[in-house]
Amino acid sequence: MVLEGRYATLEPLDADAHAALIYRAFDGHDWVWDYMPAGPFASSAQFHRWMRDAVADPDFKFYAIKDRETGRFGGFASYLRIKPASGSIEVGYIAMAPQLQRTRAATETMYLMMKWAFQSGYRRYEWKCDALNRPSRTAAQRLGLSYEGVFRQATVVKGRNRDTAWFAAIDTEWPALDEAFRLWLDPSNFDADGQQREALSDLTRLVRAADDPTL
Repeated sequence: MVLEGRYATLEPLDADAHAALIYRAFDGHDWVWDYMPAGPFASSAQFHRWMRDAVADPDFKFYAIKDRETGRFGGFASYLRIKPASGSIEVGYIAMAPQLQRTRAATETMYLMMKWAFQSGYRRYEWKCDALNRPSRTAAQRLGLSYEGVFRQATVVKGRNRDTAWFAAIDTEWPALDEAFRLWLDPSNFDADGQQREALSDLTRLVRAADDPTL
């Protein structure tokens, strides 16, 4: 299923269709992989093999992210820990090249994924990240996800301990978050230079049940 927005299009990730394009966007920016379980990759072929295996894992549902303004693919994101019985789903394995980061397409990507989850009947939408990954923690809060704490020594990634910061939104918060996203994404919220008139974090502030004390 394709998720279509004004600024972004999300296509089910396919190694043959997307690996070379996304690798090209990441080329020269190995720091993108600092907090990721995989990467960086030495070649396009190595990246293709990883992507082929990743999309074959039934525990993940990956999407390729296309910026409609540039026409380029600049990253991917996935649903994981999908638990229909309890109504819980997580968004994660998010990797965006510099050209996609801090764009309207990037924000709309997260909106489209959250929207699909709640409209599909999920009750809880989770975001987890390395506690050291301050940009990810900032992004989660900006998107209206409430801080729920840190699980200490939760796992080991690339031979290093990872404490995991937890964020989530629940279905009763979704109507207000939906309105906040739609207001922020509306073209009238941007001036002629593309600068936002109102920040998304200000629009989601009243919805969040708890803020991250480290930010």
